[in-house]
Amino acid sequence: MNIPFNKILILLLICFFANGCTETYPLLTNTYEEAIVVEATLTNELKNQEIKITKTSKFEDTSLQVEKGAEVVVKDNQNNSYLFEENAGVYVSQTPFQILPNRQYTLEIKTTDGKVYESSPEILPTVNQIQSIVPSVVTNKDNQIGVQINVNSYDPARTSKYYRFEYEESYKIIAPRWSFSKLIVTGPESVALIPNSSNTKICYSTKKSTDIILLNTNDLTEDRVNLPIRFIEEENYIIGHRYSILVKQYVENLAAYNFHRTMRDIAGSGTVLSPKQPGVLSGNIKCISDSNTKVIGFFDVTSVSEQRIFFNYNDMFPGQPAPYFNPCEDIRFKFCFGGEGCNGEDMIFNVEQNLMTYFFNTGTNYILVDAVCGDCTSFSSNVKPSFWID
Repeated sequence: MNIPFNKILILLLICFFANGCTETYPLLTNTYEEAIVVEATLTNELKNQEIKITKTSKFEDTSLQVEKGAEVVVKDNQNNSYLFEENAGVYVSQTPFQILPNRQYTLEIKTTDGKVYESSPEILPTVNQIQSIVPSVVTNKDNQIGVQINVNSYDPARTSKYYRFEYEESYKIIAPRWSFSKLIVTGPESVALIPNSSNTKICYSTKKSTDIILLNTNDLTEDRVNLPIRFIEEENYIIGHRYSILVKQYVENLAAYNFHRTMRDIAGSGTVLSPKQPGVLSGNIKCISDSNTKVIGFFDVTSVSEQRIFFNYNDMFPGQPAPYFNPCEDIRFKFCFGGEGCNGEDMIFNVEQNLMTYFFNTGTNYILVDAVCGDCTSFSSNVKPSFWID
């Protein structure tokens, strides 16, 4: 269960009061205390850094409320200041900058109600590069065959220790029932075939990880990472043609690691009625103008390393047919109206509503398939990512 960051405090309160209940209860927030929520991860990458500032929301709310109009600045102990400005709900640094070693960085926020928030000074942890990302075919503990993707790194000085990982996966999709012809409706009881666009045949999708993936190497004899970060079943269509994964490895300090571990434990508790009590979500940001004002979040200064790999389905499963998420069955329509066995009206409806696409026909007998099988743009994008390598 993935829970939005700014609902975790509400969840903790509900868990406390609901523990021991056995009746079904609507999860509504009867008491609500507003607080700002800060999501700030600044890295050693030279870029426009981003900080997200929202407000706590009730558990039943479906959208986030952005903290607008705040003055946001990051300062270091070398008298450098980096101003942030609001852009589409996120505060973005006006100029690119990177977090440098041996400097202390502090986040300052002043909201429109005059309250001032400040983080503790933070220093960039050790920079540790990813050495490799390795895919291999394995059988997991559930007896499923698939591709296990491991990330590897090593710090011989044993100064990294606390790691957080994110990944972004992209994959190529080829519509398995794409046709050179497209069926269009030309009248109440008439259709026509026109040339189909090749732009509907090949698509690309990208998804980011949502889990909080953590690792510490304190109990290991070496500060060495060999982490299974992603397992994909062999019948999963996302690896059916060509697949890519970008892995980011963050090295954090102990306080940041503990903060993210608590967040992970809360999000993974499975239910707000769980007896599991993950602990207090304590960050490094305080309201210095009013000690009674609460704030949730962590100003995370971290080093990051990233690496991307590609592989084809045939690289991992030679000679096997590519999987697809839809069975892609051929649906037969007799294009006539009013007679026995006629289903022209149904066919026209499915075409007009973009529910089905043309595959082939013999006279008035048409074979159609679900739109996802014949037109990948019905659920994905035909724009090739700039990083894509075929």
